[in-house]
Amino acid sequence: MHKQTDSYQYELEFTVRDYECDLQGIVNNAVYLNYFEHTRHTFLTGKNIDFAALHTDGIDLVVSRIEIDYKRSLTSGDLFVVKLGIHREGQLRMVFDQAIFRLTDNLIVASAKVIGVGLKNGRPVRLDDIPGFNDLS
Repeated sequence: MHKQTDSYQYELEFTVRDYECDLQGIVNNAVYLNYFEHTRHTFLTGKNIDFAALHTDGIDLVVSRIEIDYKRSLTSGDLFVVKLGIHREGQLRMVFDQAIFRLTDNLIVASAKVIGVGLKNGRPVRLDDIPGFNDLS
């Protein structure tokens, strides 16, 4: 079970689109990865983390691990919010604690722990050496 926190730093609202649902009429489990990723990217770009500029400098931000706990299903048209909290784990790992809540009843749908790292020329780089990361946690 992932950490639920009242100290989320960011949230982003979505609506389930028909094509995200599978034959059972529920959001396909792989689609939740997109919801979590889009929220992380929107958060980071809002903090002036420029993925393209970092890549040009030889630094790539990548996910090294994702754990997801599914609690209930979303269906077409559901309104929901993805919340995000962030903290460091050591000098190399940034942990995103994320959760999806259905807005009609504020029930948790899924939670995730996403571990991200920076790579420079394929090798891990300290978070302090990535422009903009000192201001995140």
